[in-house]
Amino acid sequence: MKLIVGLGNPGDKYKKTRHNAGFMAVEKIAEAFAFEEFRKAEKFKVYLTEGEIAGEKVILAQPQTFMNLSGQSVQALMSYYKLKPSDVIVIYDEAELPYGTLRIRPEGSAGGHKGMASVMQELATLEVPRIRIGIRPEKSFPGTLEDYVLGNLTEDEKAAFAQIFEKLPNIIDSVLKEGVEAAMNKYN
Repeated sequence: MKLIVGLGNPGDKYKKTRHNAGFMAVEKIAEAFAFEEFRKAEKFKVYLTEGEIAGEKVILAQPQTFMNLSGQSVQALMSYYKLKPSDVIVIYDEAELPYGTLRIRPEGSAGGHKGMASVMQELATLEVPRIRIGIRPEKSFPGTLEDYVLGNLTEDEKAAFAQIFEKLPNIIDSVLKEGVEAAMNKYN
């Protein structure tokens, strides 16, 4: 069994923001693999859905704790399903990567991302596979980083996300069939 977690913030206010790239990503994965609709799982503080990808049972989750506490939901799901960190893939936005790029990694630091930092703190390890979606602006942004990541997607950014999301089903299939390293070599 694998757990794929998209990081984001709950509520309509954040739905179309750059910081919700992870939520959008798992929704596209669910759609591509014909999973059922996401449902609320209060005991884990998530929305989730289950299905099969590459012959593997997969849970897709969207923590509802707000970004900075995402690790609580991930830890609760992992404990319940008796999963190891290597059974988890976290998908989130990355302000240090150029907009519209994607990077797969088997482990590493949070790089300043508070949601990923929460996950690593709760799991007590840096060895959590992840897929980072680049959101760095092409031009300098006149506000704070927080203002930028919590800003709504522009039409151009939506188009860039659509291209990334089109690749995600193949990437996830590759990670599950061949492993993170093979997917990195193929898609990074």
